Amino acid sequence: LLSLIQLFCMFRFAEEKITKWLNSESNKALLVYGARQVGKTYSIRKVLKNCGKNFYEINLVESPQILKNLQSCSTAEDIIKLFEIYSPKRLAKDDVIFLDEIQIFPEIVTKIKFLTDNGNYRYILSGSNLGVELNSINSVPVGYVESFKMFPMTFFEFALADGLRDDIFEYLKSCYEECKAIEDVLFGKLINLYYYFLAVGGMPAVVSIYRKTRSMQEIEIEQKNIINQYKADFTKYEQNQRRLKVISVFDNIPSQLNKQNRRFVFSILNKELKFDRYEESFLWLKDADVALPVFNIDNPIIPLINSKSSNIFKLYLSDVGLLTSFYSPNLKKEIVEMNKDKILNNGSLFENFVAQMLNINNQLYFYKSKKIGEIDFIIELDGRVLPIEVKSGSDYMHHLSLNHLLEKDEYGINNSIVLSLNNIKKTDKIIYLPIFFAEFIKPHLVPDYSFKQIAF
Repeated sequence: LLSLIQLFCMFRFAEEKITKWLNSESNKALLVYGARQVGKTYSIRKVLKNCGKNFYEINLVESPQILKNLQSCSTAEDIIKLFEIYSPKRLAKDDVIFLDEIQIFPEIVTKIKFLTDNGNYRYILSGSNLGVELNSINSVPVGYVESFKMFPMTFFEFALADGLRDDIFEYLKSCYEECKAIEDVLFGKLINLYYYFLAVGGMPAVVSIYRKTRSMQEIEIEQKNIINQYKADFTKYEQNQRRLKVISVFDNIPSQLNKQNRRFVFSILNKELKFDRYEESFLWLKDADVALPVFNIDNPIIPLINSKSSNIFKLYLSDVGLLTSFYSPNLKKEIVEMNKDKILNNGSLFENFVAQMLNINNQLYFYKSKKIGEIDFIIELDGRVLPIEVKSGSDYMHHLSLNHLLEKDEYGINNSIVLSLNNIKKTDKIIYLPIFFAEFIKPHLVPDYSFKQIAF
């Protein structure tokens, strides 16, 4: 019970989106999707309760009889009547029907058009692995569903759950926006908390145990439980041979990230097999939001997608805490103690953290060429190319590849970011930011554009 109460006390930025939809007059359904165990159900329940909304929740996995009846319904009227029969209390107009775990019956998404057209109730849909499951249905009814993806908790969601005050969070946002250094004592505490986050990660159930017990052993048990749930999903993936390939790719992510260039090489799994033999397994992990690919681009010019290499990529885990759960207890202790004995190579760990934070709001790429070298991440931000380097050591101002890229006039890149364990500093073309500011790097709201009338 205590764990559940703590979980409900955690603030998630996604709650603002759910609240906005709930307070709007939109007749669209809301679809909340994302990886398993990222907190979708809890956040939806929390917002519905906080807003005082009457709602009827149906978990399709835990309600096999409702699922069976739902699968046999042929019309929207039949489905609505089914909801009204099973609801424990009489439903009123504009009450919310919350359908959870819809991955077991993704066809409900195609039926939502007719349910929203009826107009009696509002609908929230939620499920895991929907990136995989929705590939198997004919079409999502455009114009009838508003959707967004939930991710594991961000660093600052973790910090707020661990006691960071709202006013300090606002101060930190102002430091980022105004490019001013963080007060030293606070900066040191945040670096310490950053290392905690690397070991704990952002899966809400794990964060809840961290808050309750502070026990590394208990945290690891829950992280392993989540990984086992992921692998249980893998076992549902078509044929046995393909299932083994998915597990093989997943289990090799930590070791391949530990290589110098971090690039995922399928030949390491089997020297005779190439990417095309593992492509379906890789795509399954990507669509299930379990793994996060960052593709190489051949040319750092907008639009970046035009030069994307679909078979050259780095593969990160969706949550850095799940990555460190593969580490030995001694290595995890070293992480929590801020790598004081310098026995751990932080490079892959720091990059996975940055990929996890940047991926929430940006499409990620990396760039490598013989003349320039390698840039850890490249994104499009507000209509321009933004290179981002991740530095885990004290030589954070040493970045030859980034310097070479900025010197190339043909690319016209005038701004870049270096993320490290150091405070904010700015030079002519480079902003040095604390690594935990990675989640703040996102596009600004683009002003609306009005098309001119063309006279014929």
